[in-house]
Amino acid sequence: MKKNHDLNTYSSENSSVVTIGTFDGVHIGHKKIIQKLVENSRVNGLKSVLLTFFPHPRMVLQKESNLKLINTIDEKIAILETLGLDQLVIHPFDKEFSRLTALEFVRDILVNTLKTKKIIIGYDHRFGRNRNANIKDLIEYGSTFDFEVEEITAQEINDVSVSSTKIRRALEEGNIEKANSYLGYEFMLTGRVVRGKALGRTLNFPTANLHIEENYKLIPKEGAYVVKSTIEETDYFGMMNIGNNPTVDGKQQSIEVHFFDFDRDLYDQKVQVSLLKHLRDEQKFDSIDALKKQLEEDKNNALHYISVYNAKPPSI
Repeated sequence: MKKNHDLNTYSSENSSVVTIGTFDGVHIGHKKIIQKLVENSRVNGLKSVLLTFFPHPRMVLQKESNLKLINTIDEKIAILETLGLDQLVIHPFDKEFSRLTALEFVRDILVNTLKTKKIIIGYDHRFGRNRNANIKDLIEYGSTFDFEVEEITAQEINDVSVSSTKIRRALEEGNIEKANSYLGYEFMLTGRVVRGKALGRTLNFPTANLHIEENYKLIPKEGAYVVKSTIEETDYFGMMNIGNNPTVDGKQQSIEVHFFDFDRDLYDQKVQVSLLKHLRDEQKFDSIDALKKQLEEDKNNALHYISVYNAKPPSI
């Protein structure tokens, strides 16, 4: 898959079949669209092109929006790379771009730049300045500029019964297993390991403190989770806490991961953590001993879950 970080770097001698969207989460509904795109391109001898935008348009056009995204841009690219696309275009979305008329968008981008011969798009897709054009307009432009429009119907989209909004809600509620079933993979947090207060070490639960640079990344509900990471091609399981450490009067949210059977220093390394199950909400304990006791119980619950997980991997 060739990656283009704006439309100006896109180049191909071949005509293309295109889909457009934000694709936050790249969930099972998105994958159905992309699979259709890739299959269609191969049958017709065209290049498959996915056009997406960053930042998310709502972040630019709705300044009060506190929208958090399921994937960082790097996570999204990594997932899309596995789906058989020929070209990915991530175009910077800004107010100037948002002012393109529908005609300018179709003529200058779809036709002249991407050499679109077919576009596969949702029934409710809107585009152009103020989002004032819809799929009927797109079909009319197709007649003018000689490209076909394949509509993904409401029925097809509803059959999947999943949306980025539903996934965000599940994550905010701590319902990781539901979110993962919608995503078709395990929700991840990716960050650099930074120095912490070393509290975990005093509790016999040393942790890697994860710093996530992208402030737009959605952080799930605070609490304890069962997690998995692949470090130097080996899978390690553990438990993670998201929260403020209220037992020791913590003031800032931290993300701390304790890996089982792992004793190497990860400081300053980039680590990706997959979330498997929410164990419990964060709570304030009466004493450090009570916290230690709870951590031992969390570990036992996590190990039980991991044994089941390894015996019968989730079919997601």
